[in-house]
Formats: sequence, structure tokens, C-alpha cells
Amino acid sequence: MSSTTDKITGYHWILFAICFIVIGFAGVVSGLMSVYLPVVVNSLMGSKDALQLNYISAYINAVFIFGWAFGGFIWGYISDKAGRKKATVYSIICYGLFTVLTGTMPTWWGVVLCRFITGFGMGGIMVATTTIMIEEWPAKSRAVYIGMASVSMPIGIFSAGAINFFVSSWRQGFGVGVIPLAVGIISIWLLKESESWLTERDRVSNNNLKQVSIFASHHRKELMVGAMVFGAMLIGLWAIFSWLPTWVQSIAGEADAQEKRSFTMMIFGIGGLTGSFISGWVMNAIGSRRALILCYTFCALAAFLLFKTNNVFNPVIYAEIGCLSFFFGISQGVLAVYIPQLFPVAIRSTATGFCFNICRLFTGTAVLFIGILESFFGGYGNALFVFSLVFVLGLIVTFLSEEKSPQASLDNVAVVID
Repeated sequence: MSSTTDKITGYHWILFAICFIVIGFAGVVSGLMSVYLPVVVNSLMGSKDALQLNYISAYINAVFIFGWAFGGFIWGYISDKAGRKKATVYSIICYGLFTVLTGTMPTWWGVVLCRFITGFGMGGIMVATTTIMIEEWPAKSRAVYIGMASVSMPIGIFSAGAINFFVSSWRQGFGVGVIPLAVGIISIWLLKESESWLTERDRVSNNNLKQVSIFASHHRKELMVGAMVFGAMLIGLWAIFSWLPTWVQSIAGEADAQEKRSFTMMIFGIGGLTGSFISGWVMNAIGSRRALILCYTFCALAAFLLFKTNNVFNPVIYAEIGCLSFFFGISQGVLAVYIPQLFPVAIRSTATGFCFNICRLFTGTAVLFIGILESFFGGYGNALFVFSLVFVLGLIVTFLSEEKSPQASLDNVAVVID
């Protein structure tokens, strides 16, 4: 289906449904380990000292993000070389299968391995689905519907909290991976290859052209800006997201701990859902640069209030989490459109994968060190606040970057390099 027409066809709705479902379950799978983490580690390790439990928890969280980063690089390259459809389908199957296998592992290192491969598959999901929707969806409504597709991630995060609330067994909880696994298999027959990618493949083949490097001099500026703008939000998001339930439990104690962890993740999901839903309209109304400046400013303020003014648990924490996740949600919808349209079809997935994931390597390190340095910083709250200062860096880079006209950029998404 060509993205040059404004008509939304039946295939577009099939494409949207598949992307919405698999991005949503990516949110579920991401959130499940966060809410179950204290239970998973205690179940696998038995009675151990708190420092060792922190180390194991940090490894489980961090390796998932490292897997996601490598998956983003590799699946992005596969998407440009072998096609958007293959990258989308097989990355779905990958993360669904290893989510199910996570719940069967008898040892902590088995869980670590499964989480790495699960993250590897999910790295492909975020690159491939974004790219195929950018190229296949009608230009007039593209920003709004990509923003709406990104709503499914916080819905998934909310659902992870709900699963934890109703299903106490973490092994049963991870059985939810059968759903994306089934969708991936069905997508083999339902998805079509991107016409933009097919056209570019034929153009390169017919003219005996070489693959353009994403590091070519005329792409470096866009690559650097895209990586820093996306990466700063990513580091702050995952550092907070991965350890938020554990922080809540640390200041709330054991009383109603499962309930508080569950509500924390559900509210985080609701805030992100609302922000993602309106992100397309926000970007069209004020521009992508202003929208990102707004998001970075309020994320920095909300993180300060959340982690520096709460030493004991109180209900105001839920409101502060909701505010933080609301602006997270807006940023994810805006970035999902802003980053891919910076690059031509020939390198779009590879460059998007780079921008989406180069800072994920630093994110994994941040997540790892929050667990390890919790005692050094004097608690999870202080550790999380230190890493949330990255929002200030993102604000500065965005402020210094050039404004991008959303519609003008979207109208040119099919430009190729001669």
C-alpha cells in the first residue's frame, strides 16, 4: 500500500492492529519483570543477603535493555536489507517465544539469558513497526495514528501491573508471551512488504548502487541529534521504570507491597497512555521541537518532586507518577514520528535503530548501577534522581536543535539518495 494516498484501506487497519497489539505486549513484557522482580529474585535465590539480591536484580534488569539495544541495531539492518515484513514478523516471534521460556527457567542465569533474547526481539519490534507504519500509512493522518499506536505501550505497562495484582505466580504471569507469539505467526500471512522499501530495493538493484552508510557525512548531524534527543528520554525513562516498583516497596515496607507495586505500574501506564494518545495532536499543534522541550521540562520537574520530596509512602506519589508518565507518553509518540523521517528509505531502519538504541547501552548501565549503587546514593530515591538529571541534558540538546515541521517532514518520508 502506498503512503502517497490519503485513503485508509482495510490493509492499513490490519497493519495498525498488528502494530498496536505487538507494541502493547512489548509494554506488558517490559513491565512484568519490573513488578515481579522482588518475587522472581527471592524465588530463584532463596534466602540471601540484600546486597547479593540487588546485584542479581540489577543484572536481570540491565541485560534486558542491552538485548533490546543490540536487537535494535541488528533488526534495523535486517529491515533495510531483507525487508520490513521479515524484520517485523521474526522479531515478534522472538520476543513472544522467549517471554514464555522466561517463566520456565529454574535458575537466575537462565532468566538473565531469556531476558536478553526477549529484549533482542523487542528491539526489532520498536524499529520495524515504526518504520513500516511511517512508509505505509497515509501522510495526512500518519502522525496521529502512529501516536495512537504508541498508546499501546503504556496500556501494556498498565496491564503488567494488573497481571501482577491478579496473578501472584510470576511463572504463570510470563505465560502471556503466547499471545504475541501467535500474532507473529499469523502475521506471516497478513503483513505485506513496504512498497517504499520494494521501490528502493529495485532502484538500487537496477542501477548497481552501493548501500549508503548511515555514517556518511551528510547524515551525521541528523544521526547525532536523533540519538541524543531520543537517548536522553530513554535513559531517564528506563532508569525510573525498571526500579520504580522496588523504590515504592523500599519506602512503603512490606505492608500491602504487592498492591502498591501493582498500582504504581498501572498508574504509570495510564499516564503514558493518555500522553501517547494526544501526542500526534500536540505535535501538529505546536511542532515537534516545542513538544519535546515541554516533555523534558516537566519530566525533570516531576522527577525532582517524586524522588526528593518523598521519604515515606503517601498517596500523592501516585499523582506525581501519573504526571511524569504523562509527559513520557507524549515524548514517545512525538519521537516515533520525528526520528524515522530524518532519514531516506535506503537507511531508514538502520539509522532509526541506531538512534533508538545507541543510548540504550548507557541505559542498561544506568539500570545496572542503580541497583549496585543504591547504598552509595543513600537509597533508591536518590539514585533514581541522579540518573533522572539526564532530562536536563535532553532539554538542552532539544533547545539547541532546529525546528522540524511535522507535515513537511512527513510529506518527504519517501525521499531517496541518488
